[in-house]
Amino acid sequence: MNVFMVIVGAAIGSPARFLVDQYFKKFTDKPAGTFIVNILGSFLIGLTFATTEHWHDFLAVGFAGSFTTWSTFIVDLYLGYELKHYKVVAINLLASITFGLLAAFLGYNMVS
Repeated sequence: MNVFMVIVGAAIGSPARFLVDQYFKKFTDKPAGTFIVNILGSFLIGLTFATTEHWHDFLAVGFAGSFTTWSTFIVDLYLGYELKHYKVVAINLLASITFGLLAAFLGYNMVS
């Protein structure tokens, strides 16, 4: 059952990430879509930390695991650096870490 929950969550999370990213690309060339999905994913992982195993497998491992994206985040930072958009890179890095931790903290504390 655990593997099935992860598969279903991942099957929903990956297309959701794509749709969120495409939506934000209409309005900005900044990595807003990646930022949003990573913050939401951090919140979901925090929210499901103390839940039952099946919900954790579905939401945290499956959905959030395929919804969030470390690799795209790193490429966004690298490309920003290469294009000499240092301010955007610094803001993205600091905001992602700060708001990601805050989101996970809030999610965790909502269920604790």
